[in-house]
Amino acid sequence: MTTTVPAWAAADPYAAALRAGRGPLFLRRSDGWLLPLEVERWCARADAADRKALDRCEGAVLDIGCGPGRLVVELAAHGRTVLGIDVSQAAVDHTVRLGGAALRRSVFDPLPAEGRWGTLLLMDGNIGIGGEPRALLQRAARLLRPAGLLIAETDPADVDERVQVQVVDVTDARRATGGAFPWARLGTPALLRLAGEAGWSTVAQWDAGGRRFVALRSRTASSSAEPPKRTAVISSQRARKPSGDSAVTDR
Repeated sequence: MTTTVPAWAAADPYAAALRAGRGPLFLRRSDGWLLPLEVERWCARADAADRKALDRCEGAVLDIGCGPGRLVVELAAHGRTVLGIDVSQAAVDHTVRLGGAALRRSVFDPLPAEGRWGTLLLMDGNIGIGGEPRALLQRAARLLRPAGLLIAETDPADVDERVQVQVVDVTDARRATGGAFPWARLGTPALLRLAGEAGWSTVAQWDAGGRRFVALRSRTASSSAEPPKRTAVISSQRARKPSGDSAVTDR
């Protein structure tokens, strides 16, 4: 199967940042506004905020936009069935080198175990994948088993934005800049509104480490059914896609 790779995934700055384990790297909007990407955090081990989210995982876990694989590796180290997917070959290679299972695949491609995943992860702002959160939520519902869990990291700001962006390294003009691609930024209120319209129920919302998270449950045939028991994980820690709201102006 051939995966259609978005322009950003082939951008040299993205792959170079993952290989180096550090930035600076940004998403640049067409008006020049820059959103810093937290490459160092994604390439580190899972932190306390990550582990608090991972502790909620149920059943087999699919990490959508897994980046360099910190969450895949953390879950696998604790005996969880977990697969990462990412359209970046550099991200997939990094995850595999760390011992995680990962495929170069878009969430909108055919995927293993469709309709049987217990938990989907959309961390580090990956609710923005594809630029249309409604379509992503619909796809997520088809990937999950009935009453499956979606854990998403939202923007710290109350934002609801659809934009075209590019991945850029503003410190090195010699590096190629990837072509524009669609992205979305959603704060918690916007995600909860869209999810409610699509039939998801809200399980929890919380803050940790200056980041914000939401847990949603997909539809089930019996609305009164007991939610599956939480399976605790974790102990010890991605290219990306955005997460914070702090931005600087392109100069």
